[in-house]
Amino acid sequence: MKIEEIMNILPHRYPFLLVDRIIELVPGEKATGIKNISINEPYFAGHFPGQPVMPGVLMIEAMAQVGACALLSDEKFRGQLAYLAGVDRIRFKRMVGPGETLLITTELSSIKGTIGKGKGRVTVDGELVCGGEFLFALTQREGSNS
Repeated sequence: MKIEEIMNILPHRYPFLLVDRIIELVPGEKATGIKNISINEPYFAGHFPGQPVMPGVLMIEAMAQVGACALLSDEKFRGQLAYLAGVDRIRFKRMVGPGETLLITTELSSIKGTIGKGKGRVTVDGELVCGGEFLFALTQREGSNS
């Protein structure tokens, strides 16, 4: 999935769209995405001057966005929005900085009604940098007829 397709599924836009490409997709089940980290990211100006580090909460958001691509690409969930509703067992293994590429894999484990669970992991060059579980809530997207 190229960025144009991702933007058709997700409502996020710069500077909060945290997925550049989806390289593996099983609609309704799993997705793997890529986020290239550039020194031009707006958060590096203050996090931290002289030692740029990607905020951990943005890695969590990136896992959620990749999961939303998996979920919302499934025909039965088209026209909906997935909101992050909770995080559990999140662990950060090392810092991420400019010039690195995140490989983000998110699997959806269950969906009951409008609430679902997922599990994600972020790696850089095969090394785990972040992982954990999250909850999401589905709502109808405004202006959608689905």
